[in-house]
Amino acid sequence: MVPKKSPLVLRMIVLVFAMVCGVYICSICLKQISTHSKAGYLHVQVIQKPCPEPQIEPWEIPYVHYPKPKTYSRAECACNPVRYFAILSMQRSGSGWFETLLNNHTNISSNGEIFSVKVRRSNTSTIGETLDKIYRLDWLSSASKNECTAAVGLKWMLNQGLMQHHADIVEYFNTRGVSVIFLFRRNLLRRMISVLANSYDRDVKLLNGTHKSHVHSPHEAEILANYKPIINATLLIPNLKQVEETTAKALEYFKSTRHIILYYEDVVKNHTKLIDVQHFLKVPLRELKSRQVKIHKGSLSSQIKNWDDVQKTLKGTHFENFLHSDYRK
Repeated sequence: MVPKKSPLVLRMIVLVFAMVCGVYICSICLKQISTHSKAGYLHVQVIQKPCPEPQIEPWEIPYVHYPKPKTYSRAECACNPVRYFAILSMQRSGSGWFETLLNNHTNISSNGEIFSVKVRRSNTSTIGETLDKIYRLDWLSSASKNECTAAVGLKWMLNQGLMQHHADIVEYFNTRGVSVIFLFRRNLLRRMISVLANSYDRDVKLLNGTHKSHVHSPHEAEILANYKPIINATLLIPNLKQVEETTAKALEYFKSTRHIILYYEDVVKNHTKLIDVQHFLKVPLRELKSRQVKIHKGSLSSQIKNWDDVQKTLKGTHFENFLHSDYRK
């Protein structure tokens, strides 16, 4: 006679079987959910619409850029093309006034003498990193416009590492599509007066103990203009020649870049030069204005203390025309 199994044992067997089946079914469900989740993540992509091709000449293509700042998004302006530029000049050549004119344009940002800080021009690596930040639109200054900037650049003096590292800088400009704006003065004697007067005020600080290289009121300009420098007649011609040679070298070094050459006196007398610059940068034409007031006006004889010595030194040389040339602003 076969003994009967206990109902409790049968119940335990059924319970274990149910638990095993439940665990199996749950594991299958979890795998399916995991698979669907992974598949979902793999296939979700943000498709960025490419910018439309600009209607430009083929030669312009290297000079049209679509920078992507690291510190913010250009948002709806991401497809607005940007031109890169650099103003190459010398101290007291009108570059400060010229830059305020450019920054008066809604779509132009010129960020000043960034390389006046020595550490930024200590070697080609730091120069490149600084330029990258500027042209990426990540350089924030009072000149920075909005995300829809159409031209961005800086003011760079020849004695701020530019001539020392000219070969690498030319390569950078040509590789990255940077356009160059040369700005010099024709009358180097007037520039010398401005250099000497600015140096004097840096020490004396005529405006209530404050040094100002540029002013915005006729009263301040008159105070600074009262100082008449004494020019070393012995060093006058060698100094003028040195400035001429430096200018010529700069033009030679950077001749392979896309560039335009301007002279301060021409911009003062002929405002169509500002139209030429806007065409050069490919920005909409605007009337450009500056609040800066000219410091040294009128004839040179009223601005130099030892005028007779200077006149005698330059007479008969190719610098003699500096004594007579004049312009109005």
